[in-house]
Amino acid sequence: MLHYSGRSRSALALVDEIGVATIHLSDEGTRLDVAALLGSLDPMATIYAGGPARFIEAVEAAAGGHPLHVERFEAKALAAPVLEGDFEVGLALSGETLTVPPDRSILEVVEEAGVFVLSSCREGTCGTCETPVLEGEVNHRDSILTPLEQEQNAVMYICVSRAACLRLVLEL
Repeated sequence: MLHYSGRSRSALALVDEIGVATIHLSDEGTRLDVAALLGSLDPMATIYAGGPARFIEAVEAAAGGHPLHVERFEAKALAAPVLEGDFEVGLALSGETLTVPPDRSILEVVEEAGVFVLSSCREGTCGTCETPVLEGEVNHRDSILTPLEQEQNAVMYICVSRAACLRLVLEL
């Protein structure tokens, strides 16, 4: 079942065209009670949610053990990096090794070295700069990967994520 919520009808795209959704509008007195809705779900249900930080935080808090997939409309606040100093990034496809200082992103450093990487938001929300990780531990700082995906350490978003070790090797 689809639940679509917002402050007002005018704030929701295609609200009148969506015929199979339960619409929750704060200014009409039908505000979504996230905890009640998610608490009533079948234990096997998967939750998909998109919205601003406050809404996503409410969904994450109420999701319990349900599988959860979120689309953030704004990036999470970046925590301090795990590794405070420089680290190296090995580029497997070119054989280059680059040094990433604390004040620059991996994306900035590889672009400066002439490596083309698709990117868009540069804040860890769009997923465009996803890069396979071949070696090393990542300090995931994006707003995309689930905790399980972070633990798997297979990809990273090089616009915001950093190394949690002295050397990463990426498929670039």
